[in-house]
This record gives sequence, structure tokens and C-alpha cells, in this order.
Amino acid sequence: MKYIECYRDPELVHGLLKSVSFLAERLAGNVTIMEICGTHTHAMGRWGLRRLVPRNVRLISGPGCPVCVTSAADLDTALYLAGLPGVIFTTFGDMLRVPGTGGRCLQDLRAEGADVRVVASPLDAVQIARDNPGREVIFLGIGFETTAPAVAAAIITAKKKDVRNLSVFSIHKTIPQAIKALLDDPSLSIDGFLCPGHVSVITGVAAYDVIPQVRRAAVITGFEPVDIVEGILMLLKQILSGRFEVAVQYERTVKREGNLKARMLMNEVFVPCDAEWRGLGMIGGSGLRIKDVYRDYDALERFSVPPLESVEPPGCSCGEVLKGIVTPKECKLFGKFCTPANPVGPCMVSSEGTCAAFYRYGMNRE
Repeated sequence: MKYIECYRDPELVHGLLKSVSFLAERLAGNVTIMEICGTHTHAMGRWGLRRLVPRNVRLISGPGCPVCVTSAADLDTALYLAGLPGVIFTTFGDMLRVPGTGGRCLQDLRAEGADVRVVASPLDAVQIARDNPGREVIFLGIGFETTAPAVAAAIITAKKKDVRNLSVFSIHKTIPQAIKALLDDPSLSIDGFLCPGHVSVITGVAAYDVIPQVRRAAVITGFEPVDIVEGILMLLKQILSGRFEVAVQYERTVKREGNLKARMLMNEVFVPCDAEWRGLGMIGGSGLRIKDVYRDYDALERFSVPPLESVEPPGCSCGEVLKGIVTPKECKLFGKFCTPANPVGPCMVSSEGTCAAFYRYGMNRE
């Protein structure tokens, strides 16, 4: 606890904020910094950091929540699979209340009698399959590079143990391609990125090389107030100097080469594919499909899913929020028709969602 507290030291944070203000005064105009991690978003809200930085330093949230960026089509497919007779559908808990087309969610299906179970690890799904040999068990594989290695390990384990009644519906996504899509979007003007600490533990630094290549700043940061403010300071130094790189503030956790073993697991089981992101659309090579050698564990190979007509919730601005075009409070549904108790869109459901953060912490400034 003492170790954590040193990264929450008010004097150190205020000292860093003074340095941020000093550099901000030397900027030619406003700068926009996007964080691409839901944990960063909530940390900024919890510690009030958006209100503490100078007004010409604009902090916006990006597509850093895997639950939030899941498309309506993928959600509807998950609901279809979970409703199949005799299926045990396993998922991480934050997917239970995410609404698909028409507002239905996995929790609704469970209330209607579907066997939907929350697991803490994909290996739990392997064990459930072993305990129920007469039933089909589906695991919803969701998340960025942080969770994909564990899902890969579960599939490898199932194959080694000859567990044949387990399959995975993979809607995993990878961050670097999403960043490139943001940089290529002419409607956006982002000067620097606070890159995600958790994902970077796996990917390492090279995954973000596209950012300095187009003369934008990038810093991988941790999640405590000192981490985030120091990350902003490091970004401003890059912007003012015109020397752009992928810097690592989170050195106590992130190695420049990342986690090679974790990436080997991912590469053993998954192959890149095109994936649809809420708000960003279809992004080439940003998804992870199960390789043919493990196709027996691919839920989309095992079960026939009919064409589904998927639509976004009317009036929901989650897509625009995920691109940083609007803040949650600019959505007409926010806080009125869309609340954590009655969410309309996924950004209000997830523990990492931007709308949930704004609602919980009452953030007024961008």
C-alpha cells in the first residue's frame, strides 16, 4: 500500500501539474490528448484530473473499452448463441447487461431460463465443459491483447485434454489498428495519445510505431495520478520539441519488447481478421479469428447462426463518444434515459465505459 501511495502523493501531483501548466503556456494553441484505456478514463474521473489540467490541454476518451466497442451485430450473435437449447454460455461479468438490438441482454436471457454463467477465467469454461460432457459450452472471448492470451491458453488446454464440447465465440480486438483508424480519420485531430498500460504489457512499444510516424506524440502510462499527469507532461514535451516517439512512463510494468510468451500463445491460436468496432466501423486486421487448426473450438464453425438484423439503440451516442467527437454529457440520453441502472448503450454498462465514468464522477469538463 505504501508503494501505491507514492504514486498518489498530492505534492508530487501538484508539482507535475505546475510543470504541465508551464509547458501549456508555451503551446501555440490548443492540443488534444486521447487516452485509449477505460482504466485511464475512470482514474481521470476519480482524481478529477480533467479539471486540473490547463484549459488549452483537451483530454478526450477513445475506444479503450472492449465491451463498449463491441458491435451490435456481435452482441446479437452472442445473444443468439446463448439462447440455443442445451447450451451453457459462459462470459465475463461485464457483458451480462450490455444491450443488443431491442435492448435485450444476456441477463434477460438468464432470467428467461437460459444457462448463462459468469466466469473469472476462460479456464473456468474448460472445467465447466469437463463437468458437463453431455452439453455444449460456449465461452464469449472478448477483450484486447490483455485477455486474448488467456483465451488462447484455454483453447490449447481443451485440445490437450480432449475436451470436445467447448467452443469460443471470439470477438477479440487489437489496439494498434484502431489507433491507425483514428489517425486516418479526417474528422479527428489528435495531437497525442496516452497509450494503455495493460495492453502494452503484452504488445510492447513497437505496436504504436504508427503514431510518431505521422508526427504525433505517444506515451505509455500507468493508472495512478502521478502516472497520468507525468504522461501528459511527457506528451507536451514531445509536442513542443517536435521530436515524436513512443515513450514509456510506466517503466515499472511495461517492457519495451512486451510479453513474448503471451504473444506466442496468441499467434498459436489466433490469426488477424477484419472486425467491426462500434463507432469506428470495420477495421482491417483488427480482430482475432481462431485458426483452422483449432476450428473445432470456434463457435461460429460449430453452430449455424442465421442472418441477424442488428441496429444501434435509437438516440445513443456511444459511437461518437468512443471517437472523442462528443462527451457523454452531450448525448441526449445521458443521465435521463440512460443510467447505470437502466443503460441504453454499452458505454454506460461497462466498468471501463466513458459514460459510466462521467456519470459516476460528475465530470463537467472535457
